[in-house]
Amino acid sequence: MEQRSDAAQTRRRGDRRSVFERFVEQAQLRASQAPFFFVCVGVVVLWLVSIPVWTDLKTWQVAIHTVASVFTLLLVVLLENASRRADEAAQEKLNVIAEALAALMDSSAVHDPALGEAASRLRDAVGLEARH
Repeated sequence: MEQRSDAAQTRRRGDRRSVFERFVEQAQLRASQAPFFFVCVGVVVLWLVSIPVWTDLKTWQVAIHTVASVFTLLLVVLLENASRRADEAAQEKLNVIAEALAALMDSSAVHDPALGEAASRLRDAVGLEARH
């Protein structure tokens, strides 16, 4: 449910993502739901019951292996792309939180010099100074 509200908010603000990024998001959403699993099971069942149509069992096996391999490759690439973008977004959020914490620590460092040193170590750890 949260994904849909985020998508609705993005549409209201003006979606600046590329067509590919929107496609990846939709693919990830669909692949993670039960109907996708049942479609996959249905394909396997259809393949199993199609054995009388094939004259050669080896060709019958190659057919499902080829389709499954190509489909798996495409799906893995799409899901890895979505995962990478989610990791980058989470890291950016953590960096913003660390930056705010370091600023808060700096404001209190007047009364506690050790806090200023801790804020400096925090910035070094996340590389905030290099980014800004």
